Amino acid sequence: MPSPVITSRANPRVKQLRAVFAGNARLADGLVAIEGENLIREAMRSGIALHAIFLSEHTAPPSWVPRGVEAIRLADAIFASAVDTQSPQGIAALIEPPQWQLDAVLRAPSKPNALRAPLLLIAAGLQDPGNLGTLIRSAEAFAATAVLTTPGTVSPWNQKAMRASAGSVFRAPVVSIEIADLTALKSRGICLLAAVAAARDAEDNVMPDLTQPSALMIGNEGAGLSPELLALADARISIPTPGPVESLNAAIAGSLLLYEASRQRQIPRTSHLAPRT
Repeated sequence: MPSPVITSRANPRVKQLRAVFAGNARLADGLVAIEGENLIREAMRSGIALHAIFLSEHTAPPSWVPRGVEAIRLADAIFASAVDTQSPQGIAALIEPPQWQLDAVLRAPSKPNALRAPLLLIAAGLQDPGNLGTLIRSAEAFAATAVLTTPGTVSPWNQKAMRASAGSVFRAPVVSIEIADLTALKSRGICLLAAVAAARDAEDNVMPDLTQPSALMIGNEGAGLSPELLALADARISIPTPGPVESLNAAIAGSLLLYEASRQRQIPRTSHLAPRT
């Protein structure tokens, strides 16, 4: 027998769903809300359990939802009032997001297809959720070790960020760090590379050896990297643009650098050439 349809906005479960979508940490109790079949199925494919699903009254319960997951039916108007999108898809879920710790991520054994030396992408003050989500997606695509976010960066669990990641946020480690943690990375032998829009000198246009342990720092969309972060960097890198465009979008620049790291690491290298006979 199907569960009754909730028709009141004051219902505790409706309030919970609305609070989690709004990012109210006090009421969310550590949960994240996701909307739409594609994102929910990506979460399940990534091994994330569903705490509950919410269905608009005219949405049939999907056959792929595991048995035992609570299904809560809401009147269409009530569902639309609680979710994040302007065109609701009729299904949402509450999940407990994965929690990653930097030390554990750096100590984790490499996956078969992972890059050997640590490759980190540092999102330093990014405020556009689409940019962060795209970078998380690129980080997974190019087998980066993790994405690190500094204070001032939008949450990876922002609805737009999750959608832009296309599910990668459920699998790629995303770790919130403090600026002081960057010094600890340097002590581990990880080279901090500051991506800058315009080359300061000729060396900035020379792509470094990204087969070494590296952390690519991508700055705020408008202001770039702070003077503090630039001072911490071991080197600056700039992507040459033959056209008249002076700088690239943060997500595009970070994705290009991740691709270059992947390309370098997949090229067989020999330390010495055999002499000709």
